[in-house]
Amino acid sequence: MEYLYEMHAHTVEVSVCAVATAEEMIEYYEGKGYTGIVSTNHLNNSTFKQAGLSDVSWDEKIDHFLKGYELLKKAAGDKYNVILGMEINFYNHPNDYLVYGITEDFLRSHGDLMAMRPKQFAKLAHENGLLVIQAHPFRRGMVVEDWKILDGYEIFNGNPRHHSGNETAEHWAKIHGKTIVTSGSDFHEIDDAAIGGIYFKKPVKTNEELLEELRSGNYRLKITDIPYTRPE
Repeated sequence: MEYLYEMHAHTVEVSVCAVATAEEMIEYYEGKGYTGIVSTNHLNNSTFKQAGLSDVSWDEKIDHFLKGYELLKKAAGDKYNVILGMEINFYNHPNDYLVYGITEDFLRSHGDLMAMRPKQFAKLAHENGLLVIQAHPFRRGMVVEDWKILDGYEIFNGNPRHHSGNETAEHWAKIHGKTIVTSGSDFHEIDDAAIGGIYFKKPVKTNEELLEELRSGNYRLKITDIPYTRPE
């Protein structure tokens, strides 16, 4: 038996580029065969600027960030396992990084994470047992990160409004021997639901279990034809 998890999802309560609420996301995913969802709302400057939180404390920013995860958990109830993750973007840097295994304590304990450089953040993440995955590394506007600081790559991104160079990302991961590769719908709105994800061999309920399964490589990716709705 396999258990399908969404690995890349945003809701409008935090990610200002999203349209769907946490409740709408859960409604859209019902009946799609998923067991769980990793909440990867954006931890970036736009998140806080557009929420009017540019000048508040880091703890207040994290309060806002965690609100999206809590709302998703509440909306999911017992329908899905909801796990905390994030998609971080650093100041004055183009790339996005999916981070798996994060906790509230990690988010609050190291100051403004967005002020770090990717190499510095990756070192901190690894010291705390986290995984750092470059999201959609070959999407227009991205810079392919130094493979040595990453745990892997998102090789299938299902966002239908971007051409993310998925085939190139898959080839790049193979060249550099990255066995941790991921697939995600990059959910922002209804048309994004259930395009990508990962099939695990057992249900994953905690961050520790998620990290263990990703490191094991004992999973397969959900890859579907992407219904592009807007050419990039």
